Amino acid sequence: MHTLTLDNGTEGAQHERIAQSLAVHVYFAHPYCSWERGTHSNTNGLIRQYFPKRRNLSTVTQKELDHAMQRLNHRPRQRLGFKTPHEVFFHTKTSLTVALGT
Repeated sequence: MHTLTLDNGTEGAQHERIAQSLAVHVYFAHPYCSWERGTHSNTNGLIRQYFPKRRNLSTVTQKELDHAMQRLNHRPRQRLGFKTPHEVFFHTKTSLTVALGT
């Protein structure tokens, strides 16, 4: 069975229903213990490459969101055995083309 790690915010209010619906164990991270949310914190860092903290998120366009989503979902992750989230979720294999400089 898989595990879902949540912060202690309001997003976990329905944790029992979420756990049952997804057939996962829910774990609550301790406050100020970012190492307990490794993938979560790493993903936030990746998102911040596209939308820095100083950016007003109300100015983000759908085109920008789609671009960031496409790039992040097709970026290999060590945690996933160097597969992309897209490959893991859809059980596919991404064909990578590498351009070699001469």
